[in-house]
Amino acid sequence: AARRLTRRLLGEDTLALSATTRERVLGWVGPLAVALLGGVLRFVNLSRPHELVFDETYYVKEGYSLLARGYEAAWGENPNPGFQSGDTSMLQHVPEYFVHPMVGKWLIGLGIQVGGGVTSSFAWRLSVAVVGTLAVLMIARIGRRLFASTALGTVAGLLLAVDGLAIVMSRTSLLDPFLMFFVLAAFGALLLDRDQARRRLAARVGALVEAGTPLTAFGPGLGVRWWRLVAAVLLGLACGTKWSGLYFLAVFGLMSVAWDVSARRTVGVRQWAAGGVLRDGVPAGVLMVTITAATYLATWTSWLVSSNAWGRQWAAQNPGEGVQWLPPALRSLWKFHLDMWQFHNHLTTPHAYASYPLGWIVQWRPTSFYYPTSVSGLSGQGAMDACGSTSCSQAVTSLGNPLLWWLGAAAMIVALYWLLRYRDWRAGAVLSGIAAGWLPWFAYAHRTIFTFYAIAFLPWVVLTLVYVLSLVIGPREGANPKDRRTAIWVVTAVVALICVVSAFFYPVWTAQVIPYSQWHLRMWLPSWI
Repeated sequence: AARRLTRRLLGEDTLALSATTRERVLGWVGPLAVALLGGVLRFVNLSRPHELVFDETYYVKEGYSLLARGYEAAWGENPNPGFQSGDTSMLQHVPEYFVHPMVGKWLIGLGIQVGGGVTSSFAWRLSVAVVGTLAVLMIARIGRRLFASTALGTVAGLLLAVDGLAIVMSRTSLLDPFLMFFVLAAFGALLLDRDQARRRLAARVGALVEAGTPLTAFGPGLGVRWWRLVAAVLLGLACGTKWSGLYFLAVFGLMSVAWDVSARRTVGVRQWAAGGVLRDGVPAGVLMVTITAATYLATWTSWLVSSNAWGRQWAAQNPGEGVQWLPPALRSLWKFHLDMWQFHNHLTTPHAYASYPLGWIVQWRPTSFYYPTSVSGLSGQGAMDACGSTSCSQAVTSLGNPLLWWLGAAAMIVALYWLLRYRDWRAGAVLSGIAAGWLPWFAYAHRTIFTFYAIAFLPWVVLTLVYVLSLVIGPREGANPKDRRTAIWVVTAVVALICVVSAFFYPVWTAQVIPYSQWHLRMWLPSWI
């Protein structure tokens, strides 16, 4: 009975993935291969350019400051030239105001420590390159489990490995790559929890059936859900990187409970909806929110123990203000959070590359991170030596692979239809990260925001595209072999073309010096300039 229920809950294809040692080994070969490719694309010439690119001017210096002072300290006037040459003498003991939590900055600082210190721009970017490469491996394994196919999982890893936004954000020390990494890892943990919980439910219901014991109205409890706890910790780290991790907590939590409700219905629990909500949903909600909040609070430890950090002494300086029942340290922390919220909600400084969220999904207005116009060697005789033309360009443009994103946008519509029409849980899963990472930004369209924020939900754009490609191929059972082979060739051609487009755009993602005409050839839309 338990075996029959397990097959119903997980499906034969999913069970076959771990049925033999050969299948388990093959399940790592493809993902590791595409992760190696992703690592090469991210690590080769990672130190180029040896300048603080875009918002690296904040996060790299703040990461070093955390290492040196334990808090974000001020740097004085025009510190970048000195910092880029390895001179950190301008770092002061005066605290500096900051507007994002510290997990991502601590990781940047760790990369600086491990990678050779501030003299190395490779070290500045080491941590983002590592998590960007690991994300390729993770999405390949996640795709394998989600689609019950090693081949489709490998395709998902390959597409993330070659996408331009993923490459640029893995070569530029901003906070968003860490946010993407943690929420993707949390999603993977919840997928593991889904499978483990369904196996456990099948075993417990099967045992009751074998014993002739009737099911209770809500069905059996499932005990401690360890992978769900892991997901909560990861979501706490995501929130400790950027607050937008909260939206992933909400969406992923609802999705996980929906999976539980569906499982109880499948095994024949009489009050499956109430059982899923009360037995699984309410405890999960309390536990996940509590652990996420505790993890988030723990990420502020360095601020709490640093008496000189910005705003740390607010409670002592304002004894009658704020939330009085909190201890002074937490009262100061709460006031600091209110200040940060005001900053983020009212940030309306005009910027040439600010973009409306609707355009993110088609990469309408990518952010130019780096484009020097007066660097020796980009014009005149120096240009002839550098790129063989009288005018050269050197760019870091956070532009996703346009073919991948345009197909991904179309795939979203197909996946939404499949979700509504056929209730395919996989369609809901691949759309969940897009809903959490993209839709909330429409409520903040009044403030200054950028397309590169889309890195947070890029893995789910990839998974949505692969999901639709899986529909094109169709199931093996009952399919016409000739038609299926044709579909596989079509999918292969699409993936190959995406890779060719990535090779074409790679120079403008990685600050290669190329003739101006070649740069302009890659600016397909006027809005990209």
